Amino acid sequence: MNPINHAQIAKFLWSIAELLRGDFKQSQYGRIILPFTLLRRLECVMEPTKQAVLNAAKKHQDKPDQVREKLLLRAAKQQFYNASPLTMGTLSDTQTADDLMSYVQSFSSDAREIFEHFRFEEFVQQLAASNLLFQVVQRFAATDLSPQHISNFGMGLIFEELIREFAESSNETAGEHFTPRDIVRLTTSLVMTGQDDKLKPNSIVTIYDPTAGTGGFLSEGDEYIQEIGEQVTVSLHGQELNPESYAICKADMLIKGQKVSNIKLGNTLSEDKLASEHFDFMLSNPPFGVEWKKVKKQVTDEHQQRGFDGRFGPGLPRVSDGSLLFLLHLVSKMRDPRDGGSRIGIILNGSPLFTGGAGSGESEIRRYLLQNDLVEAIVALPTDMFYNTGIATYVWVLSNHKPQTRRGKVQLIDGTEHFSKMRKSLGSKRQYLNEEQIEDLVRIYGRFEETAKSKIFPIEAFGYRRITIERPLQLAFQVTEERVKAALAEKQMQKLDGEEQSRLITALNGMDGETIHLNRGKFIKALKAALKAQNVELKAPQLKALLNNLGERNPEADICRVKDKAKGEPEPDTGLRDYENVPLGESITDYFEREVKPHVPDAWIDQGKCDQLDGEVGIVGFEIPFNRHFYVFEPPRPLEEIDRDLKLCTDRIKQMIEELSA
Repeated sequence: MNPINHAQIAKFLWSIAELLRGDFKQSQYGRIILPFTLLRRLECVMEPTKQAVLNAAKKHQDKPDQVREKLLLRAAKQQFYNASPLTMGTLSDTQTADDLMSYVQSFSSDAREIFEHFRFEEFVQQLAASNLLFQVVQRFAATDLSPQHISNFGMGLIFEELIREFAESSNETAGEHFTPRDIVRLTTSLVMTGQDDKLKPNSIVTIYDPTAGTGGFLSEGDEYIQEIGEQVTVSLHGQELNPESYAICKADMLIKGQKVSNIKLGNTLSEDKLASEHFDFMLSNPPFGVEWKKVKKQVTDEHQQRGFDGRFGPGLPRVSDGSLLFLLHLVSKMRDPRDGGSRIGIILNGSPLFTGGAGSGESEIRRYLLQNDLVEAIVALPTDMFYNTGIATYVWVLSNHKPQTRRGKVQLIDGTEHFSKMRKSLGSKRQYLNEEQIEDLVRIYGRFEETAKSKIFPIEAFGYRRITIERPLQLAFQVTEERVKAALAEKQMQKLDGEEQSRLITALNGMDGETIHLNRGKFIKALKAALKAQNVELKAPQLKALLNNLGERNPEADICRVKDKAKGEPEPDTGLRDYENVPLGESITDYFEREVKPHVPDAWIDQGKCDQLDGEVGIVGFEIPFNRHFYVFEPPRPLEEIDRDLKLCTDRIKQMIEELSA
């Protein structure tokens, strides 16, 4: 059967939703059409062994549930069975809801769980209350979805089309669970292109998505391999947090004949339910900019207790955006390069490229990925490509088994001008990639050449070493009435009783208020003498508070030195502290002498600020300033042209005013 027939069948099944118009919202259609389609397909698949299952159910009715289920699965010769004598075609027209739910409850546990997460019973009752249930059941019962008529692969295409219809009809919330098909196609193509070695005949290939949603990436990966590979067995795996999306994904896998136990429900970050597994290809569109506060304890514990033996060894990003945690999770599931390695395609927003300075969790994650030569390419997508956001997004392609020509290098591709305008927006999605544009981006990636839209960089180009630049503290002191008043208002000074405060004021008033002291050491000596004369004893915090208020920065003052010793090291002025990012591989001394010293001759590099990993002076940081590499300077218009436009504008305004006053 050709693809047009599949599309026609999907269109017919979706048209059953016309019965729902007026009684249900359009965004609810998919919640009815999808489970009914699944139900009809399952009973068509089960038909040849239906009687054998009923016989086995009767024979083993007294056995424990787990034993009975295994025996009935064996009788069904499928991953599922139904032990009810009912079918959609034999449901009563007077008690349809009760019969239907009895029928569904007779499924094996995996299949039954799908209907539970669809909240099937809730919608069955709503259909019954609207007097629509029997009509809907009849329509589906009359549709031939048997394996003799439609293969598993073909049924998968039909179900995918229904999922797409559902996504588009519920576009306000679709972005949380559905990735647009064009983005899925591009990402899958980028990851799988040129992978002939992995897709040899009779090979087994595994695909994984830790944010599976409705299974779009898994289905597209399967479809892509079926198109280009011969006799390749594809095993699909995934985990999904949202119960309804999980139900759709699991239903899709069941329809395709995949092992449904490979699809898990739960939060991937807090509990990896495929912990011991590694995969050939991994595809993911994690939620953009979603905080991971709810799972902070589990993630932090894993980072601290397991380090690089766990998933989050390199570091943790800020809690407001967990995108990089999903990326680290995927990296932890890569196969050993000696076993062929793995490839990853993940869609991220712009934040993971540059958020976080040197030493931050984000920078350390980028450092780990780049220094381990895992990042192969990053493709910038146009804006307005997703259902629920118009922000800029990027496809990251990672591999731990790069071809020789790509080793030690990263390719950046500007795909922001590859788009077509949609005739009708779907939520925030106003643009899409057509097949030609997808193929062009994949070709740019495959050629691996320097062009206006493709830049190739060595890994070191994204690294830098942040050095701390210090300048000496220079303070001048003066005992004025205003400064004394400010000092006495300090919290530390409030601890002095009235008599102590009075003696302190007397001591300070006895000092020359006109004199400006340019040497801190000499001033402290004079101050302590004045305090001693009045029998005033200040604790260290109180003396510090007093000095902070009596002194101010003055470039004419002597340099303050550690412990105020004449030959002590200069004390740095925290207010003048600055930082410089030195390109990785360049001498920080040469950079300092060239870029800093000529402008601030008294500055020095803080030799104590060293990187935790390599121990060298300066903290290593990594960022990928994507847009900077594709920026094209456009000179401003000539002044004469601007003046001419301004004159035309002012003349027009003048004419309008004259017309009003006429």
